[in-house]
Amino acid sequence: MLRLCLTAVVALAGAGAVTNPAHADGRLEARYRLSLAGLELGRAAFLLEVDDSTYTASGSARLTGVVRAVASAKGTAGARGLVERGLLAPRTFAMEAETDKKSEAIRLALNSAGVTDMSVEPPVNQSEDRVPVTEKDKKGVFDPMTATLIMVPGTQDPVSPKACERTLSIFDGRQRYDLALSYERMEDVKAEKGYAGPSVVCRIAYRPVSGHRPSRKAVKYMTENKEMYVWLAPVAGTRLLVPFRAAVTTAIGVAQLEAESFISESMVDKRASPSRAAAP
Repeated sequence: MLRLCLTAVVALAGAGAVTNPAHADGRLEARYRLSLAGLELGRAAFLLEVDDSTYTASGSARLTGVVRAVASAKGTAGARGLVERGLLAPRTFAMEAETDKKSEAIRLALNSAGVTDMSVEPPVNQSEDRVPVTEKDKKGVFDPMTATLIMVPGTQDPVSPKACERTLSIFDGRQRYDLALSYERMEDVKAEKGYAGPSVVCRIAYRPVSGHRPSRKAVKYMTENKEMYVWLAPVAGTRLLVPFRAAVTTAIGVAQLEAESFISESMVDKRASPSRAAAP
């Protein structure tokens, strides 16, 4: 469940390509609540800083509430990269997770072609029924955290159906999979602190490529699941959208990640304020 919490923050949406430069300079701090069938399971936090040339994203998650009485788990993840010609170009990704029974750590280094170096602890169990990850599978991919950033091209409002028009190729160090987004609807959202306004809701289809075990019930269920959605909200000062809410229907209820606090600001406006105030 910790991985669900982390990946809801760092993988339920994806990075998109644009065809024109995106002049961006913004910052987002968000805090989320993870629940299953209405019962709180955990808390997560997300921080993003982006300008015309670079971006840095980081997240953390932990189990809370009654679940914590029977199991403890926590994790962190982070990614850095470049903004080149309006495209997000990941360069590093790191994730660490710890439960009562085990610890996990993943490190990825990437360039414009794909993954150039990686470390996965503990190593992947090479069982006979696992689809092997090939070198080809590591090319042209995004890491899970960069995959939470949606860049929308053009000059019109980025909170639009266009944000959902993409298929995302993701490699998390263990598995290679695609998330196919499609437009569902527009919907207003409101955090307890920060953003209140429109979001674009995308339906998500999970398509495993490699690193998975096709015979596992969880893989089959997620592949056939038609009830997975992400609500995307804007980051001030940018053409980026990030998840405000994500929901996945499971056999025992809806697993949902929702922002309680979603505070973003345009750093361009912030830096310009003193000069405007000093003007005669």
